[in-house]
Amino acid sequence: MTEPPSMASTTPLGPAALSEVLAQMREGFQVIGFDWRYLFVNDEVCRQGRKPREALLGATMWEAYPGIEATRLFERLTRCMRDRVADDFENEFKHDDGRIGWFELRVAPIDAGISVLSLDITERRSLEVQLRQSQKMDAIGRLAGGVAHDFNNILTAIMTFSSFVAERLEDQESIADMAEVQRATQRAAELVRQLLAVSRKQAVSPRIVDLDAVIAKSTTMLARVVGAHIHIDWAPRGSLWSVRIDPGAFEQVLLNLVINARDAMPNGGRLRIETDNAALDRSHRMAKGGTVEPGEYVVVAITDQGCGMTAEAQSRLFEPFYTTKPAGEGTGLGLSTCYGIVRQAGGHIWVYSEVSKGTTFKIYLPRVHDAADRLPSKLPGPLAARSGSETILVVEDDPQVRDVVFRILTGLGYRVHVAADGDEAIALLVHVERVDLLLTDVVMPRLSGRELASRLRWAQPDLRVLYMSGYSQGAVVHHGELEPGIELIQKPFTLEGLATRVREVLDRT
Repeated sequence: MTEPPSMASTTPLGPAALSEVLAQMREGFQVIGFDWRYLFVNDEVCRQGRKPREALLGATMWEAYPGIEATRLFERLTRCMRDRVADDFENEFKHDDGRIGWFELRVAPIDAGISVLSLDITERRSLEVQLRQSQKMDAIGRLAGGVAHDFNNILTAIMTFSSFVAERLEDQESIADMAEVQRATQRAAELVRQLLAVSRKQAVSPRIVDLDAVIAKSTTMLARVVGAHIHIDWAPRGSLWSVRIDPGAFEQVLLNLVINARDAMPNGGRLRIETDNAALDRSHRMAKGGTVEPGEYVVVAITDQGCGMTAEAQSRLFEPFYTTKPAGEGTGLGLSTCYGIVRQAGGHIWVYSEVSKGTTFKIYLPRVHDAADRLPSKLPGPLAARSGSETILVVEDDPQVRDVVFRILTGLGYRVHVAADGDEAIALLVHVERVDLLLTDVVMPRLSGRELASRLRWAQPDLRVLYMSGYSQGAVVHHGELEPGIELIQKPFTLEGLATRVREVLDRT
């Protein structure tokens, strides 16, 4: 058996072996003399600073990196050099191409000057920023969802009562004024819908789709949106994996991103839309820090040749109401809406941009293994009639919404009973022989719409139910998706919208 070598027989590393160790270090290692010239740098320093060795050795720090003498980094290095003290800190560094890097630095005084050990933590900082952004968006979403619930009740009353007034007006000027009120209300309703998308509390109807087919169907519309001065390059992969998303919601994402690209290219250019399949393992940048779960994804990339964005703009890009456009030219909800829709579908959205060099958005949607649904070849035709004579029980705790629904339905010929909450509805039904449809709000005090429907169906199993909601609570929606068999009309709704939806549910077998 061979004896292990004694400590006395161990020889120190020679220059060649020491050079090999320094070359293979994960950290950058550099020695800076008292005259601020680089005396030694390993390969990792050259990679981190994006400078060849010959540009560093023998040069002063300000010759290698002009302007560095005015930075916080140089101030701390000066203190270490002057006072002969060590220091550990993180430093933000701007490269020659404008990109930002982050480094952990460990500085120590040595006989020749100072030594600096540097670890590139740019990717880790980027992931931390993404995590903070995600947490901030979740908090904003909770606030937006709560506000939207109450605001939708108000908008429902405004939209429908203004319709009643408009029907009685004869003066053309008054009719025009009321039309403006209705248009403003519709714009407010669209803002609320966007807030619900941001908050991921918008009720959607996802299905299995082929995104190549969805995008191909939208290209004509997108070409009209961007105008003749911008050419769209559409590059479908073919044999694309299937994903599960609401096709209408995805078209909204596509439209918002294309409009954003158009605005970034006022003088024209090329806009490229491409799709691909991607299998991400744990070594992939998007999966490495837990930003995206490893797995199989369909990727949609939208690239423009526009003005690009600063790092500050990118850090706030998906915040609601953040916009770089002039006042009056944007609400700042377009990209935050995209973020909410993609996240609600279980996906991720990523952006890369450089000032004056354009922007790329990438959408990652998880693959599903079911066959793609066939898209409808044409829209369903209009309903023949929206009136009826059935008995409807309306349960709504907001008095204005309750009154307006009563007026709409009785005006269409239905027999209507109203209640302010579930307990009142149950008490009222003692005196009603049969109800054909329960039209109930989802969120009510004491007894939710879902619980009320369950109790009433115990006595009348064939009772049809249509839920109303301005906020997709978990009572009828799970993770933003309608549960099977649930019928929902979202507030705010118009007179025609309610009439159509009620007739659809009553006629459905």
